[in-house]
Amino acid sequence: MIYSLAFSNNISYNYFNALNFKKLKRQRDNVQKGKIKMAVKILLLVLFFGIMIAVGFYSRRHATNVNDFVLGGRSVGPWLTAFAYGTSYFSAVVFVGYAGQFGFKYGLASTWIGIGNAFIGSLLAWVVLGRRTRIMTKHFDAKTMPDYFGKRYHSKSLRIVAAVITFVFMIPYTASVYNGLSRLFGMAFHIPYVVCVIAMAALTCVYVILGGYMATAINDFIQGIIMIGGIIAVIVAVLNGQGGFMQAVMRLAQMESDIPVTMGQPGAFTSFFGPDPLNLLGVVVLTSLGTWGLPQMIQKFYAIKDEKSIQSGTVISTAFAVVISGGCYFLGGFGRLFDTEAIHNADGSVIYDAIIPQMLSLLPDILIGIVIMLVLSASMSTLSSLVLTSSSTLTLDLVKGNLVKDMDDKKQLLWMRVWLVIFVVISVILAIKPPTFIAQLMGISWGALAGAFLAPFLYGLYWKRVTRPAVWASFACGVGLTVSNMFLKYIASPINAGAAAMIAGLIVVPVVSVVTKPMEQGEIDFVFDCYKEKHLVEQKVALPAEE
Repeated sequence: MIYSLAFSNNISYNYFNALNFKKLKRQRDNVQKGKIKMAVKILLLVLFFGIMIAVGFYSRRHATNVNDFVLGGRSVGPWLTAFAYGTSYFSAVVFVGYAGQFGFKYGLASTWIGIGNAFIGSLLAWVVLGRRTRIMTKHFDAKTMPDYFGKRYHSKSLRIVAAVITFVFMIPYTASVYNGLSRLFGMAFHIPYVVCVIAMAALTCVYVILGGYMATAINDFIQGIIMIGGIIAVIVAVLNGQGGFMQAVMRLAQMESDIPVTMGQPGAFTSFFGPDPLNLLGVVVLTSLGTWGLPQMIQKFYAIKDEKSIQSGTVISTAFAVVISGGCYFLGGFGRLFDTEAIHNADGSVIYDAIIPQMLSLLPDILIGIVIMLVLSASMSTLSSLVLTSSSTLTLDLVKGNLVKDMDDKKQLLWMRVWLVIFVVISVILAIKPPTFIAQLMGISWGALAGAFLAPFLYGLYWKRVTRPAVWASFACGVGLTVSNMFLKYIASPINAGAAAMIAGLIVVPVVSVVTKPMEQGEIDFVFDCYKEKHLVEQKVALPAEE
């Protein structure tokens, strides 16, 4: 009996030992797998950063003078220009902030934002602005948007004020990009937010300082390819995780809307125009028409090579926007399927910037690595464009000829690089303690810049009657409406306030132009003579007027 009991206890002891051994082995295996997965993600990042820096060194030969550093010598082809335009357009702000917020609010109807971005923000922008911007800015030898205003309207004061507006309101936009990317880095690598912001700022600073516009254009092309592959892979993975497209739509359709006008009816988040069409339209206007007045976007047209590049670039840029922007907002439309405590504050309010990271946290590690590369690519391209635009604007339009009288190319390049570092430092400080969430930061920036610049820039390309007081009125309207709304909040959404600022500018400029004294005829002739210059083309391009 004693022997039997001892034997039984020995079996139990060995059994539990075996269980503990298996449990410990599983834990060790999991730790080992975790280390391997983290090593793979870190290796991808090191490879990515290495390529960006290598491109910066390669592009140094294309940044030996101001024209090359700022515009790539005005000889950039269609693919580089189109991808530079698209990647500057779409960043972590769109993928994390806007897609999460508006997908949660409007459901699948938020895809209309992506469609608007593609056909208004890309296709129409290239058709309406591309050729004329390239011709007129080359005629003026204008390298920045404030430079265009100064020479188009023969006003040094307009140029200086436009430079200040550009620098000030690009800072919150830059901060919002840091914010969005750092949230995803924290999810994937558990790296502190501050470390993410500083590391990304330093890397951007290095390759832009090294290679200028050409470095950003080449890197934008590489980053754009990563973005296309990444967004397709993520959409497929997320929908598969919800049982497929039809199952995900069915679940979304069963959710009741919390927007009062819908009276709690289910199906609002899968309807054609969503639960709140009016506010959705405001977002479409801001994010699509807004690009027409943003300096970092318009300057892409300054650098394009020739007519053929404009035609090809129009198609490439539009297709890129359909995939990236359409894909981002389509993905965000399923955000409510991932509604957990993790995306809510203690008071129950939704943390919009947490929706997409929460959605992606459920993906396999390899896909999370792809997402990080996707958003890193989008953000780095936007940041490089912002810092280059800001530094060149301050140097060429504020410092040169005003604070420093004699500046040769070498001094201008030095000043640009110094301002580039200063701009990055200020935006990092703001990003570390942002005053509000991503979409609001971007809305304030876009609203002020596009509200001030869109109308006088667009009308200035086509209409001879635009006057200097009308441009001043547009600057005051765009900046005044956006800034006053930050404090008074008479328009509840900063997004709608930005859209209102742009529309107001489009009305104010022609009205003020009609009632104020026109520019001198000689000044007008100088501006528009550039369109009269004749060029011989092959018959396949245009038939002769006479045989």
